[in-house]
Amino acid sequence: MEKVFIYWDNSNIFIGARTEAEEREGFAARHRVRINFKGMMRLAHADRPVEKAIAAGSVPPELHALWNRLSAEGVKIELFDRGAIERGEQQTPDRVLQLQMLRDFADYNGDPGIVVLLTGDGQGFYDGAGFHADLERMHRRGWRVEVLSWAQSCNRRMRQWVEEHGIFVPLDDYYEAVTFLQPSSADYPGADARYEAELDLSRRPMAT
Repeated sequence: MEKVFIYWDNSNIFIGARTEAEEREGFAARHRVRINFKGMMRLAHADRPVEKAIAAGSVPPELHALWNRLSAEGVKIELFDRGAIERGEQQTPDRVLQLQMLRDFADYNGDPGIVVLLTGDGQGFYDGAGFHADLERMHRRGWRVEVLSWAQSCNRRMRQWVEEHGIFVPLDDYYEAVTFLQPSSADYPGADARYEAELDLSRRPMAT
């Protein structure tokens, strides 16, 4: 069985989850939704052996505990200060992930595996940059490609390419399993928690 390499752009995934939550569960859900990291990770590897997994994102204080959970799942974490990113003072999470993808592309050139990308960002293709361009490079060298993204936020061009050359997994189909809602807070008193549902992988398509 081919090994899985996971690259997780959490900022993109989280923003898409907020939009999806608002559409499904109302405006307050937009601010209460959180990613079920364990469920999302399992959806990504789908019970296949993981050779490497890296996630990148920003570090608002309320997310530290969630990042710790993801680290406990064996994922390498790259965190960035959101304010510094906005000021352009350091590398952005997506560029760190792209660099890791290209390093793995070179290191495993003779033994390609399955690249699983969690994002929706397909910008930069015509400049030979960005996730989309890197996926094409890897695919030409024999890598299988899977992209997990929210349907409404995924770059249209990248999704079309992935559907033609690999596997596109809409996170919408697994919304209840890969997200949960925080309970009441000072801003949203009386709001009930929604816990994540059990993840069903029986219909999860996989690259072959």
